[in-house]
Amino acid sequence: MKHKKLKLGVFGFGCVGQGLYHVLNETHGVKAEIKKICVKTHNKKRILDQSVFTYDKNDILLDQEIDVVVELIDDANAAFEIVKTALQNGKHVVTANKKMIAEHLTEIYELQQKYNRAILYEGAVCGSIPILRNLEEYYDNDLITSIEGIFNGSTNYILTKVFEERKNYLEALKGAQDLGFAESDPTLDVKAFDPKFKLTIAIAHTFGVFLKPEEIINVGIEKISPLDLKYARENNLTIKLVARAYKKAGKIFALVAPQFIPADHMLASVRNEYNAVLVEGAFAEKQVFIGKGAGSYPTGSAVLSDISALTYDYRYEYKKFAQGEGLPFSNNATVDVISSFLKESLVSPKDFENFKGGYRGNGHQYMTGTITLNKLKEWSEWDEVSVVLAPQVNLEAFAKKEKLKCVES
Repeated sequence: MKHKKLKLGVFGFGCVGQGLYHVLNETHGVKAEIKKICVKTHNKKRILDQSVFTYDKNDILLDQEIDVVVELIDDANAAFEIVKTALQNGKHVVTANKKMIAEHLTEIYELQQKYNRAILYEGAVCGSIPILRNLEEYYDNDLITSIEGIFNGSTNYILTKVFEERKNYLEALKGAQDLGFAESDPTLDVKAFDPKFKLTIAIAHTFGVFLKPEEIINVGIEKISPLDLKYARENNLTIKLVARAYKKAGKIFALVAPQFIPADHMLASVRNEYNAVLVEGAFAEKQVFIGKGAGSYPTGSAVLSDISALTYDYRYEYKKFAQGEGLPFSNNATVDVISSFLKESLVSPKDFENFKGGYRGNGHQYMTGTITLNKLKEWSEWDEVSVVLAPQVNLEAFAKKEKLKCVES
């Protein structure tokens, strides 16, 4: 197959933009060159000659020589306008903006059909892991039952440092920021919005369902307590922020939340900024993908892979959506949790669908059992309550070690 030589117009030259520039120039197999880069800040010292840069978006969007617009900016609203205008002007688009894609999935699908141009966004979901193309191609005829994993490199880095080096949360967060894994405002990462955006996108390619991000409940890691960490260490567990979506009884369910993970579970060994995706299907059964989920080069290489794919006219076919199963999404489900808190009145055994036990000691309290997803969402919004999804462990064994008193139910 003959590959075309593409001319690129790039929006943004931050961490990912510079990563793309380096991997493009070190790779000889991709027939593409950057013609112009649009940036926002004037008079900033950059690694390229100033003639490559522009401050006017139309220098790229209206340039008929440019075949592909590569969108790598932070502003999701501005990014969508860039993408939409690029398609209207007959250009293909490559983007890594997971928030923009997740919030406009239906429109992005329709724009591609209307203008007969492709939008590729492998770099938006789990960095260097080629999960979207595998979902589109390898699993196109498999009956996938679930997709889950560690979808955020920043929080996985933080949790790794907290467990392995016993750093406190703020120290680990600063380390992630210093390395460029977390933003100066880490809210999207630590409160689990970022992995929720990625899960929203993955669901479209896994089950053919276009959701709005706000439909999926997300619980972050910022309230994990020292007692949670102590409990994990005492029971040979770790804590990971897990995104999951699964098909059951003709419906799609999804959730992002921290979870206690047994030491022998495959996710327990995924460390630092690495991501992992577990796909389970009726025919291929369970398969695991692991790769760096944060950083300049990993995401830049994913963006370059999309550019390479466009040289031979690749596009997403949204095969699961085209197959028309159209399953409804639901939050009417339950999960097993371990909640910890200080004030006795905050959580009651009556809040549980199935209350399994409660323990108190040193001013802290635990309650464990089964709750609805709506109750999980409610608790996640309370500053005084930490809630972590439970593994199959014996809480009473930990209670005996700590000499805690049982809470009357």
